[in-house]
Amino acid sequence: MAAITAIYEREVLTGTATYELIPPGEAEMTRRFEEMRGKRYPYLVAEDEHGRVLGYAYAGGYRARPAYNWLVEDSIYLDPAARGRGVGTALLTRLVEECERLGFRQMLAVIGDSANHGSIGLHRKAGFAMIGTMPATGLKFGRWIDTVLMQRPLGEGADSIPDKAAYPGDFGAPAVLF
Repeated sequence: MAAITAIYEREVLTGTATYELIPPGEAEMTRRFEEMRGKRYPYLVAEDEHGRVLGYAYAGGYRARPAYNWLVEDSIYLDPAARGRGVGTALLTRLVEECERLGFRQMLAVIGDSANHGSIGLHRKAGFAMIGTMPATGLKFGRWIDTVLMQRPLGEGADSIPDKAAYPGDFGAPAVLF
């Protein structure tokens, strides 16, 4: 969790992928992780051959209202040294697979900063379509930042209605890879 906290702290302090302004500590990051596990959302960690954390990704609920139960929002954060090496692609590919296995039907990417070409390109490569840009939604580093929305169907997507009994209960063990 220390490595995950460090990756996220760097993004909070230097990047626009998150609109947090004050980096949470390891205890808060652990609380967030445990909350995701408790709700059985996938949380993935990529490591190199020496066990060094290169990045992490997770899917979580978009909003609490039950009509959104079948939609997940993805989050991916990489160590700067891991960027451009296929780590993000591997994490997002696996995250999509896990969310499909669990029965979710749509995945939403809420990308901070319309100039975040790396994240936009990663999501486009993974089959996400651009669905909109909300201009000037975040104020960080003394400038307004856009929010980009991208979406992709999972499994049958909107072609059928999922079985209500399949959510939120027995998806099996949380997909946590360390």
